[in-house]
Amino acid sequence: MRLILAEKPSVAKNIADALKIKNKKDGYFEGNGYLITWAFGHLLQLYDAKDYDSKMARWKLDNFPFIPEKFNYKVKSNPRNRDQADGGARKQLKIIQYLMRRTDVELIISACDFDREGQVIGDSIINNLKPNKPVYRLLINEWTPDEVRRGLEQMKPNQAMQSLQDAGISRQWADWVLGINLTSVATLKYQKGSGKALNIGRVLLPTLKIIYDRDKEIEKFVPEDYFKLTATFQTEEQQEYQGTYMEGKKEKFKEKPTLETIKEQLSGKPATIIDKQVEKKKEFPPFLFNLSNLQGFITNKYNGWTSDKVLKVAQSLYEKKYITYPRTSSTALDESLVGKAANVLKKLSENLPYQDEIKFMKSKRVFNSAKVESHSAIIPTYMKPSRLTGEQELVYTAIKNRFIMQFMPVAIYEETKLVTKVANVEATGLFYSKGKVQLVEGWKKVEKIQSKDTLLPIVQKNDLVHVIDSKVSSHVTKPPKNHTEKTLLRVMETCGKSMKEDEVEEIMGGILTGFSIGTPATRAETIKKLKDIGYITSHSKNLVCTDLGNKLVETFPVLELFDLEFTGRLEKTLSDIEKGSVTKEEFLSVVYNFTQKSVETIKADQAGIINQITSAKISKEPLGKCPQCGGNIIEGKKGFGCSNWKSGCKFVIWKNDKYLATMKKKPTKTMVKSLLNNGTAYVKGLASKKGNKFNAYLRYEKNPTNDYYSWRMEFKK
Repeated sequence: MRLILAEKPSVAKNIADALKIKNKKDGYFEGNGYLITWAFGHLLQLYDAKDYDSKMARWKLDNFPFIPEKFNYKVKSNPRNRDQADGGARKQLKIIQYLMRRTDVELIISACDFDREGQVIGDSIINNLKPNKPVYRLLINEWTPDEVRRGLEQMKPNQAMQSLQDAGISRQWADWVLGINLTSVATLKYQKGSGKALNIGRVLLPTLKIIYDRDKEIEKFVPEDYFKLTATFQTEEQQEYQGTYMEGKKEKFKEKPTLETIKEQLSGKPATIIDKQVEKKKEFPPFLFNLSNLQGFITNKYNGWTSDKVLKVAQSLYEKKYITYPRTSSTALDESLVGKAANVLKKLSENLPYQDEIKFMKSKRVFNSAKVESHSAIIPTYMKPSRLTGEQELVYTAIKNRFIMQFMPVAIYEETKLVTKVANVEATGLFYSKGKVQLVEGWKKVEKIQSKDTLLPIVQKNDLVHVIDSKVSSHVTKPPKNHTEKTLLRVMETCGKSMKEDEVEEIMGGILTGFSIGTPATRAETIKKLKDIGYITSHSKNLVCTDLGNKLVETFPVLELFDLEFTGRLEKTLSDIEKGSVTKEEFLSVVYNFTQKSVETIKADQAGIINQITSAKISKEPLGKCPQCGGNIIEGKKGFGCSNWKSGCKFVIWKNDKYLATMKKKPTKTMVKSLLNNGTAYVKGLASKKGNKFNAYLRYEKNPTNDYYSWRMEFKK
């Protein structure tokens, strides 16, 4: 018997389907020589500081720095009560332990995601339970039946993954040490009043600094006026075109009178086309998606999307077997995937209006093992989805279209450049015109990308024309734009190296590998956390620092943590541990020394309080009568409950109510008042599974068979 440990129940189901195992028991599948069980992500977490030493239960400056001699793991905490172990996690661990110790189990297969975190999730459970049986690793990029079966034939001994485990543990321990020490000391030093901690993190602070720096650039920006001169020319065939006045490469002029003087001389003057260049140019499709590019594409194109949401939707498509592993930094495919990609293209091309133009080719733009770091770019699998939510459809279509584009004809346009010289004018400059005509639409058909043609009349070099109009236009220099999630992800991915869009994609698989802020998997989480803890906020798609975010950057004395190079080097070192060129001990030694030095720096800092927390008092006004006992319903921290709760009344509408959460809603005071006083509440802007908005009447009624209440939805005409 072989025991497979998957990272999530949905993945265990995919493996069971691939092996045609239908027999599901409590916490595992069994059949055909396999037992398949699962974790719920991390079932174990690192000890809290107080678990090592009871004095750490109270935050005191004297207790820090605190670095355990040995790191221990415990069952993950209940999210509602951190002092208790999570019941579901504890139960599942016992099931896994029972299965590992079964006498008929010969070997164990870790089938957690093939990445740093997946390795730690599987290894932490296996090492904690000490099964004393051979352990193998399933290393696959998608959960389709064919790939699962192939992967089980080509497993590696888990010992071969030691460097990946070291990198995962190094990341986990380093972030614990930095986070616990610097967050605690910074909160004690710079914050007054209880509430959320003042979060300090290895990836949080440099990301905050990127947004802060852009805010300051915009704040300091001083707009400047500049002017342009444009002339309209007419050919002998009475056709017109425009040209912009340039001296060398300069087309923006600070002095308006200079251009006005030239303009006055232009009226009716003859001119000659002294140069004409016509060039056909190729436009290649954008590279295949890695996670950051997918997040940037979706958040930029559609309102209401965050990079965190894109990752969640992509992850759900991966677990449903429709796309390959999404947490990748690569924009190319490994050369071993040529056959698989051809098969996927054949299946996805069926019945497309441009099917005849799709042609499979093994190009270096798509297949390039040198540009693949751990995982290939995100592409669809051979399994066509049947039922997707609106959000899944949108992300899947983007990935599918980006894949198909690679095998469509290259788009071609013709660019014409004219240089016109006006006779009898006291000016050193010339007039430049550009025209563009799309000749071959090619891959642009896939997303119906409209190219704008700029037409010029058909003229030749040395043709005579004359000026029929001219104008001097006024312009103002524009400030830099606020960061959006798309531009922020790009800076994090390239560690602040400034380069053009196409250059970034060309070299991302090469010299910058591993040298970044965070990983594809954690960047979205970092941006979300910065919003949640109140360091940044978003206005439409723009990200800006809050007052607290500004104060933190301007006050916090450990300047290395704001430095992109410093954080990039840490991330690069984790990547080097993965490759086996740096040891876990070397990396952790650097982190521990840095933490100790940083704690002393913060303790010695003379800056005052930067965050004063005043506890917001919740109004105790009665919202209505309790339908259970007639008492008053009042608002509490976690819900709207009965004032007679001490006497045993259990009526409550939780603020994180799961039914409402499925429709992207939370109960409000107005909703609760209406439910209590009218028996129904009209709720606007509920979201369906497909993401469509709708309005409905809701009731909250007692179940006839027990003391619990359930929601009922109605649509009234």
